[in-house]
Amino acid sequence: MSSRRRNYDDDDEDNYPSRKRRRFSAEPKEIEDRLESLIVRVGDKSTSSLESNLEGLAGVLEADLPSYKAKIMRILGECVTRLPEKTTIYTTLVGLLNVRNYNFGGEFVELLVKGLREALKSRKFEDARVTVRFLADLVNCHVISAGSMINFLQALADVSGETGIPQVRADFYVYTVLCALPWVGRELYEKKDNELDHLLRMIDDYISKRHKVHLPSLKVWQSSIPHVQEEYLDCLWAQINKLRSDKWMEHHILRPYLAFDGVLCEALQHSIPTMVPPPHQDGCSYPFPSVVFRLFDYTDCPEGGPVLPGAHSIERFLIEEQIRRILQQQYLNRKECAAVFLSYPGKHKIPLEYVIVEVMLSELFKLPVVTFPEICLGSLFLELCKLQPSTMPQVLAQAVELMYERLDTMNIDCANRFSNWFAYHLSNFQFRWNWDDWSDCISLDPLHPRPVFIRETLAKCMRLSYHQRIVDLMPEGFSNLLPLKPITLCKYEQEGAEALPGTVASQQLLGALKERCTAEEALLVIKDLPNPLQEDDVEPTHNPLKIDVFVQTLLKYADKSFSHAFAAVAKYHTVLKVLSTSEEAQICILRSMFDLWHCNQQMMVGLVTKFLKAKVVDSSSVANWLFSKEMASEFPKFYIWEILHLTIREMIRHVTKFQKQVEESKKKLQSQNDAMEEDDDDEDSNHEKPSEEMIEEMEEKLDTTQSELKNLFLIIFQRFIMLLTEHIARCEAEGIDFNNFWFKSTLGRLQEVFFAASRASVQVCGYPGIPVVHQRHRSSHPVCIPAVLCSESISVICRKTLYFLFIPTSHIKYFSSILTWSLFIRICILLMHQTPNFGKSDAMVMKTQTMKNLPKK
Repeated sequence: MSSRRRNYDDDDEDNYPSRKRRRFSAEPKEIEDRLESLIVRVGDKSTSSLESNLEGLAGVLEADLPSYKAKIMRILGECVTRLPEKTTIYTTLVGLLNVRNYNFGGEFVELLVKGLREALKSRKFEDARVTVRFLADLVNCHVISAGSMINFLQALADVSGETGIPQVRADFYVYTVLCALPWVGRELYEKKDNELDHLLRMIDDYISKRHKVHLPSLKVWQSSIPHVQEEYLDCLWAQINKLRSDKWMEHHILRPYLAFDGVLCEALQHSIPTMVPPPHQDGCSYPFPSVVFRLFDYTDCPEGGPVLPGAHSIERFLIEEQIRRILQQQYLNRKECAAVFLSYPGKHKIPLEYVIVEVMLSELFKLPVVTFPEICLGSLFLELCKLQPSTMPQVLAQAVELMYERLDTMNIDCANRFSNWFAYHLSNFQFRWNWDDWSDCISLDPLHPRPVFIRETLAKCMRLSYHQRIVDLMPEGFSNLLPLKPITLCKYEQEGAEALPGTVASQQLLGALKERCTAEEALLVIKDLPNPLQEDDVEPTHNPLKIDVFVQTLLKYADKSFSHAFAAVAKYHTVLKVLSTSEEAQICILRSMFDLWHCNQQMMVGLVTKFLKAKVVDSSSVANWLFSKEMASEFPKFYIWEILHLTIREMIRHVTKFQKQVEESKKKLQSQNDAMEEDDDDEDSNHEKPSEEMIEEMEEKLDTTQSELKNLFLIIFQRFIMLLTEHIARCEAEGIDFNNFWFKSTLGRLQEVFFAASRASVQVCGYPGIPVVHQRHRSSHPVCIPAVLCSESISVICRKTLYFLFIPTSHIKYFSSILTWSLFIRICILLMHQTPNFGKSDAMVMKTQTMKNLPKK
């Protein structure tokens, strides 16, 4: 007896009646906490069987229903969305309680439907999806009737027939219905076969007619060899059709209710309350479409081991969904996440390491933006390699080899992420890799994706180590791909520098800096330098010689580390502000910085970031500098785009900051006015009270910053279109194909900017994206999807640029219409190269349609 009693105390999953006997003396709060612990932990590892634990827990909860029904229902309702991996366990528990207490079953179904409505209204779409799946599984436990469930699913699928809605809304509801079918399909097939066929025909009709213009932009690889990169809804529909052909029999879902079928079948069933999905609201952001990432198939797995389910088997979908859910829940704790991954139930039936690697890489390469921080996924890979050293490193190495072979068609943004992750991963394994296997890249075009990938990976490795170590690790044949030694090259200290006009001033300034001179004293040193731009009649806006001497000398003096450089910029910030009075002057500062530090990409990235935050240069100056002819040789290098995107992010951060200030000030003013109306005698002067004038000033700053952000994107778009048109014209004049590696890479970079512009237009400016009306649902109002969800063809890219170009806004103060129309003309020229019949009338129609379809603001 004593040993049995110890088991009861130590094992929370065993012998529920024993706890019931000890509960009479407990306080209500203790009882509620104990109930929560029992419910949440059911199904965890235990010495008793799951069936006995469920039966015991059902008995305990039945006894407590009279006093704690609300508490029990609330806990179970939270478990539905927070522990979806235990769906069948909790549906079995609800089924057992429904047998013993019919009213409880009905009230719990109503609670779930109420929670579903609230989740849809509050746009918690993932919670809504798993709730629908839970309701579907209750049919298997005889809690909900099959007829009621088919009507419920039909009501959700009917959203696809609504008019004037964005396609992503219909996609979500159809996807939600399809996700529930693996759990309840067999029951519906046996009891409501005709109604199920009608539902599937309607879904088939919708899927066959939906737009998929977003598909090319979201693919990791543009080639369908060796694996087709399928759109997520198409892939799931194919998997459901395969399940349907197998008579709805799957072999993955754990179904503990089968052990209680003799008991559950005697229960009275409930009907789902009428469920009408909430109507669409402007500005509602539905889940983004995606492309299913495929890297492995069964031929890549070791012979004699578990077989990887096929791409269109429902088991592949269910396993990947569970792995992805674990990642979403545990990603902040890499050790716990890796342990949960490797203890996955049924891991001996599947090649678990291959599935984990594929799912994690799909998240790393997710477009348009990665969901999890890249460093988080990288550290999780490391933890998996530590816990499973016999298999995980080999599977990762195999994945790297496969991705390297397919770099030719890989999205440039994904190749960038691949390079970042691979360098980080190598840094944790002493940079060891069999580089000789990749020696084929040495003879390829320098702009071919493979040598570009290796060059950029080595540059990132040097950031995590030092130059000589990387040189020593690489075979001799890779010398052309090695990063430059990160040294400074000050023109005023080179051989023959005596003939340069600024050398004497540079030496004097260096001496003053070593003496810790003030900003005013530094200005005096360079005060008398001549201006090479000086003319008799025109006063130049800046002195490039002064700028070059000061910037090169200052940064050379502080070249020991990032800290030295940043401290120097901070100390002599006043001088830099005096010198950077115009955009041309700011570009001169960036050029001087590049001339000195062009051998160290990481330092240039850090200095540009510092200049932007210190307001030494503007974002538009950085963009113009990056696209200048002097930077043409650097254009294919990844650090250029790192600088461009940090510039965009910094500009968006400024706009967001001003938006938040305006919103908070308005709320404070409104709350103070309301308080004054309620109590005129209350005079609290301890808090700063924003006035109408203060809010107007803030709104003016916000308007100005929004205009600068739009001007930044317009400059970038203009430079891209100029580069592309000039490239096409040059190639046609030389009689060569313009669609080379440089052209494909540049298009990929332009797509990245569109991703950023789309996020900025939604987040900052409030514009939802490019107007695209669903083919089936023509309406008087344009239906918009995000701008990133468009194909990457030249014509579509040009039309996307036109859309952004002609967005009407009252905030444009720093942007000339000449820029707008010159860009418009260049776009039309570019279209003429792609569309033979494109002419002047077509250009005007494009402008008219773009203006007409803009969302009302």
